[in-house]
Amino acid sequence: MQPSKRPFGTTRSGEPVDLLTLDNGQLSCQILTFGATLRTLSVPDRNGVKRDVVLGYDTLQEYETQDGYLGAVVGRYANRIAGGKFSLHNKEYTLACNNGPNHLHGGVVGFSYRVWTVEELTPQRAVLSLTSPDGEEGYPGRLQVQVTYQLVGASLNLRYRSTCDQDTFCNLTNHAYFNLEGQGSGSALDQELTLFAQAYTPADAVSIPTGVIASVEGTPMDLRKATPLGAHIDEPFQQLEFGKGYDHNFVVDGPVGTLRPAAIAHAPQSGITMKTETTLPGIQLYTANFLDSGRPGKDGAVYGPRYAFCLETQFFPDSPNHPNFPSCLLPAGTVREDITRFSFSID
Repeated sequence: MQPSKRPFGTTRSGEPVDLLTLDNGQLSCQILTFGATLRTLSVPDRNGVKRDVVLGYDTLQEYETQDGYLGAVVGRYANRIAGGKFSLHNKEYTLACNNGPNHLHGGVVGFSYRVWTVEELTPQRAVLSLTSPDGEEGYPGRLQVQVTYQLVGASLNLRYRSTCDQDTFCNLTNHAYFNLEGQGSGSALDQELTLFAQAYTPADAVSIPTGVIASVEGTPMDLRKATPLGAHIDEPFQQLEFGKGYDHNFVVDGPVGTLRPAAIAHAPQSGITMKTETTLPGIQLYTANFLDSGRPGKDGAVYGPRYAFCLETQFFPDSPNHPNFPSCLLPAGTVREDITRFSFSID
């Protein structure tokens, strides 16, 4: 097989965007250079029929103008920073507040709205890079990042590589919206999820962690056994009421820095199971609560609230402002690699 690369359009500022296709015979996926975005991920169901299990759009204009970060790599800081402020070495840095009173997913023009450079492309592997100049969106240091998408057997592996010329905070993730019945199949609430997480980080009404690391025991946040996403999502529990469903960071069991299980999701009709593993300390479960009804998607699909779920592997939200959280500090001149793997099987 030959690697595939073709034009996908031009941004409003005139930058060309390419669509990359990877295929190893078991899985196939499409990646946009805009936002290093995972546009499609095709997986065989129990009958051997390929189903595209991630939400997305048909046009570049939709990726540029719609909110939600569908499939994009987000940074410099995935998730929220309270008040758009943090201190580093006794200096306060001010970031854009693009999510109410908070900074979200890297700011007004985060990595998800930038055109990445293709460094390497083979039939099963794509390496994309981006340089963020010192001071961009308020962050210190010239940050260089790479994301590698690689198909290995029945797995999609993501590797994030980061280095900076100054001490800085860095927290990258992929914001894929999964529906294991297929991206145009409607609600995902009957799909089952297991989280390898004894604890989570409760948040306030604007989704900023309180700083507490709380046990999931005896709460609707306890997903340690396979549970349909809709089983408890509307219970009168303050955390779920704040987020209009699940939109919470869970503390992944096991030692940070080692590749270990974080989640297992299963779709009863397609028979597709997806196992998520990561080296990162946290995973954000988001049940697409704010995806607006009637939003057009790929191939004539129509999306709406809770039509998918996100499993964003990450450092905890607002970690620069919580010394008790694992630190995402990237010391000057060092290289950090974070890995996430999505592995597929059928029942």
